Amino acid sequence: MTNPVSKTDAVFLKHFVQLITFLVCLCIALIALGAYIYSHHPAEENPAKARVTDQRLLPVGGVYAGDTGRAAIAAAEAAAKSAATAEVAYGGTTDGKTIFGNLCHACHETGAGGAPMLTDKPHWASRLAQGEETLVKHAIEGYTGTAGMMPAKGGNPALSDEQVKATVDWMITQVK
Repeated sequence: MTNPVSKTDAVFLKHFVQLITFLVCLCIALIALGAYIYSHHPAEENPAKARVTDQRLLPVGGVYAGDTGRAAIAAAEAAAKSAATAEVAYGGTTDGKTIFGNLCHACHETGAGGAPMLTDKPHWASRLAQGEETLVKHAIEGYTGTAGMMPAKGGNPALSDEQVKATVDWMITQVK
């Protein structure tokens, strides 16, 4: 029987296998060297890691019971209210158009949450019939009706009652 591979091809294949074997061994050696070097030089730890871990471990809420709990809840509510009233929304402006453009337009231009849109005058007729005082009261204290809900002060507790009243007045002039 004759050998189907010529002598030249056999030499080439022998050298090619030797080259591939050498390259595979070199690759394994480089991977091992890299792993050795990396194991002796660990990465720096993030300095914020401890703070982030502490924040994750904080309780979600507190448990208050009895008179002590009621006092703690009342104190927290008072602190939140005083913090909200300490800042003045929109630089203290009483320009209803400015406040509407910054806060109220999100619902009263899209109808979100069942809010009557300024362009939809028929929906305002029943509200206007209740009187301006009622509209201002609902805007300040919040209101939940059958058609939707109005968050207190439009969801911004930093608004003063005068700012809410000015905005309601401006909105009333727009829908009349």
